[in-house]
Amino acid sequence: MEGKTALIAGATGLIGNELLQLLLGASEYKEVYALVRSPLEIHHSKLTEVIVDFDRLDEYKQYFAVEDVFVCLGTTIKKAKTQEAMYKIDVDYPVEIGRIAKESGAKHYLVVSAMNADIHSKMFYPRMKGELEEKVQKLGFEKLSIFRPSLLLGKRDEFRLGEELAAVLMKGLKFLFVGSLRKYRAVEGKTVAKAMYKVAQEKEQGKMFFASEEIQDIGK
Repeated sequence: MEGKTALIAGATGLIGNELLQLLLGASEYKEVYALVRSPLEIHHSKLTEVIVDFDRLDEYKQYFAVEDVFVCLGTTIKKAKTQEAMYKIDVDYPVEIGRIAKESGAKHYLVVSAMNADIHSKMFYPRMKGELEEKVQKLGFEKLSIFRPSLLLGKRDEFRLGEELAAVLMKGLKFLFVGSLRKYRAVEGKTVAKAMYKVAQEKEQGKMFFASEEIQDIGK
């Protein structure tokens, strides 16, 4: 069977879950490896679940020799408890996945960052995402796609009060986010997933950044 192979990390999250379904249903892919901590309870002929210890990723190198690598990892300070633990999930793991994949011959690395990513920020979250972007750019992929969505909309497994309130507000005031303010408009997780899938099929090489408004246009 012809087709590409893909690796996805973060398949249980808001974006990753939608993306996994797209990859499994896409004719472009013949096999999809999902790095997970626990079983997904999804059965599909293309899917290979790889239950991993993310602190020992080198032990699973045989699953990293793919064409496309999709990384949708991320957590909250509430869930991670400490900034150090959050940094490990949002930065260290994505970079390590990229390193092993690059060494294994992967060509295209696609990762979710954040709209306000800024390595020089005095705030922890945007600085963390800025460091993620800087580190993955040093991995040397032939093709690198960094997605910078604004506030994400969609059903999550965990309840996030702040995001829920912000989402209600953003939906009610959507008509205000036009023109130069469109980049601040909230975006559905499934829209980001569609954008990542579509970008993965493009032939252009090099480094690309996708702002939130571009993600919404591509993922329509």
